[in-house]
Amino acid sequence: MTQDGWLTRHPYLKPVAYLHGWVESAAAGIPAARPSVPRWDRYQGDFHRGVSLLLSPAAAINLGPATRMVVSLVERLALMPLPAKLQEEITAINGELSRDQAAPRRAVASLVDKGVFVSACSGLLRYLGWTILARHLRPVVDAFAIWRQEERWFRSYCPTCGSPPALAQLVGANHERRRFLSCGLCGTRWWYCRTGCPFCENENGHGLAVLAVQGDGGLRVDYCESCGGYLKTYDGQGSENVLLADWTSIHLDLIAQGRGLRRPAASLYEL
Repeated sequence: MTQDGWLTRHPYLKPVAYLHGWVESAAAGIPAARPSVPRWDRYQGDFHRGVSLLLSPAAAINLGPATRMVVSLVERLALMPLPAKLQEEITAINGELSRDQAAPRRAVASLVDKGVFVSACSGLLRYLGWTILARHLRPVVDAFAIWRQEERWFRSYCPTCGSPPALAQLVGANHERRRFLSCGLCGTRWWYCRTGCPFCENENGHGLAVLAVQGDGGLRVDYCESCGGYLKTYDGQGSENVLLADWTSIHLDLIAQGRGLRRPAASLYEL
């Protein structure tokens, strides 16, 4: 499944696709400094206690380069011919980040719950900030996945940033079938029990239900009848780049929330 093919079948997603494309195009032109991989022996204690990587003082992830990248992204977007409303919000964010020398650092720190930054366009700032953070942290996330081994982090929240999962993928067949949860912010994927609810952590499988959407390439909504939390799930392999992108399945969020279900995970597309 390609993105163009998906948009042909779901033309109502094109406005979000345009936004995604503009931001990705601007971000691609920003030089990225390769972040230092943390000393795993120093972080190991926090890891076993369930402290996510970005929230651990022992890991000491340097977000300084990402801060400069966020500023560059906003400046690049401010020069692009964008729709009027989006241009207005980009201009507002650009002004907020220029308010004082420490403003960009506070803005990025607020993305990982390490401070407060008040913005008139908080949804757009969150989207732009995490677009950069996910790109900047990719080498760390990849190295972290190799070091931690999936059996050592069997928790319901993201091992990298601590967020609840936005999506899941079912992989394998029969008794070897596994479920991998996926973070909608940093893009980390991790193994979790196949039938348990990752929100109220009901692990016996009772009260879990499926809302299938015909013709959506293996995508469905898994929800818990106990807590009402839902998780968009891709039952298949080969189209991860499209079907685990979160924005490509916003229509499933609308369907789920229209039925009274709740999304515990943060969304970058609540703009």
